[in-house]
Amino acid sequence: MPPIENDSGKSELKTQIQQLIDSNQVMVFSKSYCPYCIKVKDLFRELQVDCNVVELDLIEDGTNYQEMLLEMTGQRTVPNVFINKTHLGGCDKTMQAHMDGSLQQLLSAETESYDYDLIVIGGGSGGLACSKEASMLGKKVMVLDYVVPTPKGTTWGLGGTCVNVGCIPKKLMHQTALLATALRDARKFGWEFDEAVKHNWDTMRSAVNGYIGSLNWGYRVALRDKKVNYVNAYAEFVEPHKIKATNKRGKETFYTSSKFVLATGERPRYLGIPGDKEYCITSDDLFYLPYCPGKTLVIGASYVALECGGFLAGLGLDVTVMVRSILLRGFDQDMANRAGEYMEEHGVKFIRKCVPVKIEELEAGTPGRLKVTAKSTETDEIIEGEYNTVLIAVGRDACTDKIGLDKAGVKVNSKNGKIPVNDEEQTNVPHIYAIGDILEGKWELTPVAIQAGKLLARRLYRGSTLKCDYVNVPTTVFTPLEYGCCGLSEEKAIELYGQENVEIYHSLFWPLEFTVPGRDNNKCYAKILCNKLDNERVIGFHYLGPNAGEVTQGFGAAMKCGATKEQLDVTIGIHPTCAEIFTTMEVTKRSGGDITQSGC
Repeated sequence: MPPIENDSGKSELKTQIQQLIDSNQVMVFSKSYCPYCIKVKDLFRELQVDCNVVELDLIEDGTNYQEMLLEMTGQRTVPNVFINKTHLGGCDKTMQAHMDGSLQQLLSAETESYDYDLIVIGGGSGGLACSKEASMLGKKVMVLDYVVPTPKGTTWGLGGTCVNVGCIPKKLMHQTALLATALRDARKFGWEFDEAVKHNWDTMRSAVNGYIGSLNWGYRVALRDKKVNYVNAYAEFVEPHKIKATNKRGKETFYTSSKFVLATGERPRYLGIPGDKEYCITSDDLFYLPYCPGKTLVIGASYVALECGGFLAGLGLDVTVMVRSILLRGFDQDMANRAGEYMEEHGVKFIRKCVPVKIEELEAGTPGRLKVTAKSTETDEIIEGEYNTVLIAVGRDACTDKIGLDKAGVKVNSKNGKIPVNDEEQTNVPHIYAIGDILEGKWELTPVAIQAGKLLARRLYRGSTLKCDYVNVPTTVFTPLEYGCCGLSEEKAIELYGQENVEIYHSLFWPLEFTVPGRDNNKCYAKILCNKLDNERVIGFHYLGPNAGEVTQGFGAAMKCGATKEQLDVTIGIHPTCAEIFTTMEVTKRSGGDITQSGC
């Protein structure tokens, strides 16, 4: 039969195929001579499962069938297996499903009928990406998202942490602080302005919140356009395939789904000491704070703590950071300490080896006055101080404890609430998947969640096999002097390969833009870690300087391609830029050579 050219013919064929899929528990599109098809058919025979088989090489319009299956599933190859209307995939997918038990689960769902093909719990970046992709692949999809107000009553719209209380407002407020530095530099470059320059918190907050509001609306429109049903309600499992959705008025509605994706994200952790929830704020509150926070104590040494403390100091506020142990745990400690030293040199005070034990209100107000009592982690010393605002940034907890995962049978790490998954983001319950910050042992980054969500939907509904790559993920900490990195920290590289097998090239540098204002001479720093056992392949990239995100992104791509030190050396740098330092580094750490830069 010749290829079908007209739309009515294609539509008729699609209907025929869909009827086959819908009317058979197991539907296999096969070719009689294909060894992989034979393997799959033998498996179902061994399992004593009846399956309907269409041998595409033995029917007249087999080619058209194969082309239509490609259009419907994204899979051209055979066997093409469907179980209870669900597209499973080819031979590898079928065998893997048999091995992990999900095949039996699919088979036992025989006559089950669900409200949705996919319900995504969580309307953050990962959940939205997954839901839109699944809907575009022809599935009936629902997204449930509900923001539990903070103890201070702060809440926000659709889009998750990144858009509302994370990356977006953080970067915009960081930019506000950078503009203060630019203003000071401007005079040295010849700009003359007489009037006193001051910052208006309310103007900044209103502008940032206005932009976030436009993003919230945009996400709602995008879901509507993609035909995803968005429900602003709190989701909780009551059965493995059934959830209860409770809206803000307390009304309960129940929905069922064939599959679920958990994308609930995390929320800031509190200290568990007197006065923390009553008088302190977290990053969830800071970006919506209707008044300037004044003299601020930041408790914690996470990237959130240093970023928030950094931009508040950049706005001219009196900022102190209280650190229990080390800065930026999990990051390269050499780089973390350099970022902290820069902050200290630029007015941020640090109280080290200390933890708060009590927060008291001395005076209510906007802001008010708070008394903080803390103790040393090394001695019996008690420290007291007064601040207008106390910002807690000691880490984040996965939002998994109150969504009924026990009723669905999903295993959770009881210590941190994180969910263990396999390399396809599948939990121990085959029809329930998880993505984003709640995954155990994975990056807590927005672009990672987006990538994982899209690829998961394509594997589930388009026959794709591509998995999210969690290795060599580039990231940036937006401290006053930004820190970008990709790959291993120095500590981890040495642990994995041994000190003698890791060559570290490094250099201080002085951005040209800093020379005329005469500031921060040789405070910026770059280093790469190379594996001597593998042709000096770059296994760690670290940059402390301006525009770190823009610099790191390109080198992240190079590391995906397996860049070596030699390849960096033969790459011609762009002059005069900061990034060119990675094409000219010669001094190794083990040599002890001078790494200061004197000029071009």
